[in-house]
This record gives sequence, C-alpha cells and structure tokens, in this order.
Amino acid sequence: MTTENELFRLDGKVALVTGAIYGIGYAIAKGLAQAGATIVFNGRNPESVEKARLEYQADGIDAHGYVFDVTDEAAVTAGLTQIKQDVGEIDILVNNAGIIKRIPMTEMTVEDWREVVDIDLTGPFIMSKAVIPAMIDNGGGKIINICSMMSELGRETVSAYAAAKGGLKMLTRNIASEYGEHNIQCNGLGPGYIATPQTAPLRERQEDGSRHPFDEFIIAKTPAARWGSPEDLVGPAVFLAAPASDFVNGHVLYADGGILAYIGRQP
Repeated sequence: MTTENELFRLDGKVALVTGAIYGIGYAIAKGLAQAGATIVFNGRNPESVEKARLEYQADGIDAHGYVFDVTDEAAVTAGLTQIKQDVGEIDILVNNAGIIKRIPMTEMTVEDWREVVDIDLTGPFIMSKAVIPAMIDNGGGKIINICSMMSELGRETVSAYAAAKGGLKMLTRNIASEYGEHNIQCNGLGPGYIATPQTAPLRERQEDGSRHPFDEFIIAKTPAARWGSPEDLVGPAVFLAAPASDFVNGHVLYADGGILAYIGRQP
C-alpha cells in the first residue's frame, strides 16, 4: 500500500526539464529535486547551461545540464543518448522551453510565427516522441507540458503563442489518448501571470506611486488579487510528476489564481 508521503515522492526518478535555466523551469526543476528526482535540464547556449548548473549546485542540487535545441530532432536524439549514458532513462519529461513574441498579427512575419510555433509546439512533440518508446519499455512515465492561459484565451499581439499553446493542449490530450494504456500520463500545467524578472517592468510603480496599468489589469482579473510566483507552480508540478496523479491523464491544471474562473469586476 502506498503511503501518503510516497504518493508525492520522486526518489529514483530522472526528470528532464527543458529550458530550465531560469524562471518557471528552474523553480519546477528545483521542486522536483526536493521531491527526490535527479534533475536533467538543457539549453541552447553553453554559457547559460553552465551558469544554471552552478546555480543549482549553490542550491544543493546536482543537476545535469546539456546543450541541445528542442526543435532539432537529431540534436535531441544525440542529447538523450548522452543523458542515458550519464544519468539514465527519462522517467519524467517537463516540456518547459518556450518563447513569446508580442507582435500584432498583421505585422508578424511568417518567420516569427514559425519560430514561436516551432519552439512552443514542435519542440514538445519532438521531445515527447523521443522519450515515449523508453517509457513504454520501462512500464510508464510522466510528461508535463507547460501550457498557458492562452491555451484557452486569446489576447492582443500573441497570435502565434496562443496558437502554439492551444495546440500544445491538444497534443497533451492526444498523447494521453494514444499512450495511456502504457501507463504514460501526459498532462499540462498552465501558469497564470507569474512574477519573474521578465515581468518585473510590468509591476513597477509609476512615478506618482500608482500601479502600472497592466499590473492593475492583472490584479483586477485575478481572484487571488496578486501575481503568482514560480514557487506557486511547484506543488502542481510535483503532483503531476508523482504517483499521486497516476489516474490523471490528458488534463490541463491551471495554476492561475482563479483568472479562468472569473468574469471580472463590474465597472
């Protein structure tokens, strides 16, 4: 019989979190490590990967960093081969690597569109395709796709991102449908608006002491009345990676402070 504590433990598991060199991915990787997983991460830049490895080390985590691009299938295959030799097969894959380009749709070039869709949707396809055969051979595995509220909602200037994240939601459901019988659970984690260095300018106080207009907008739209923190995503990620979620499949768990449930305050 599995104890309550064991339901959320990841001891003996190898977790690959793509793009986990800072921000949300770093926080999730750190949380998985604290639950007992061995952490593997990747990035496209050797200097960034090494910097992140040292930051993990400073946090007491012996993370294994690799340089490869999630959109390059040959590089992914080579990277996973090396990871298998160095660390072992991947038990948990978190498809976190992603970008956003905020450009009005009619001004966005096809090249920009393709870059966003390639990284945010094709990358998770390539990564998942690469790890699923070994997961089948090993009796199961977990795939967590980092979705977005834009998997459900549209917004100005994010056409490519919304299209990719909407597609990622459906890829999540299809992986669950196609490989659930092999004890592979594929779920999504959809962050709300998260306070990171990248969003810091949107939260700065104005010269008169008032909130930034976008900050006001987010606070008004969020029942929790605050931005999330990267740490707010750790519990949901551990749940989706752990035995506790063994009968949860094809679901997107939104950690958004209630935004998707809320129509907003009356003017």
